[in-house]
Amino acid sequence: MKYQQAAFKASYGLSSQLPDHDRPEIVFSGRSNVGKSSLINKLCNRKNLARVSATPGKTATINYYDLGDGYLVDLPGYGYAKVSASERARWDDLINSYFAVSDRCTLLVQLLDSRHQPSADDRTMMEYLSHYQIPFVVALTKADKLKKSDLDHVIGDFTAICTPYGCKGIFLTSAESGLGIAELQKTIESAASHF
Repeated sequence: MKYQQAAFKASYGLSSQLPDHDRPEIVFSGRSNVGKSSLINKLCNRKNLARVSATPGKTATINYYDLGDGYLVDLPGYGYAKVSASERARWDDLINSYFAVSDRCTLLVQLLDSRHQPSADDRTMMEYLSHYQIPFVVALTKADKLKKSDLDHVIGDFTAICTPYGCKGIFLTSAESGLGIAELQKTIESAASHF
């Protein structure tokens, strides 16, 4: 994956617009405001590749970032209460249509806030991934806000929670300090090499 060459490709709001599946696609999923855009920016060592917003629910489209030999795919955040029922239905249709192409997702990175237990929506997403046998790892975001003495404990707790869903690995990450970024990049590259 050529992280340094990352460029925004397009936003897709309808399933009919999704591009052909011709290279590895690394997908980022998580609740609104969990830090998907910040993590994508840190992975690519870019400040403004993915637009970061203080307003939850801002990403309402599937955003593709072109890395030359693969794509990073940012799904709309879920779990934001102030979204209308019709908008939520459109999001659901868009995400379900994305995964309907069985091998489209090379690896999914499920983002969870390291400071909190997974929400009901997070667990529903992991159940979805497990049911459809979508390979995924978990990136625990905002780890710079944890005490160093809590890191091992947090990893243990999330391993116990996520492993039954088929999670293939758990990474403590920080878009601020860069914690876990190199390890996550290696995991992404390993998955992409099997495309």
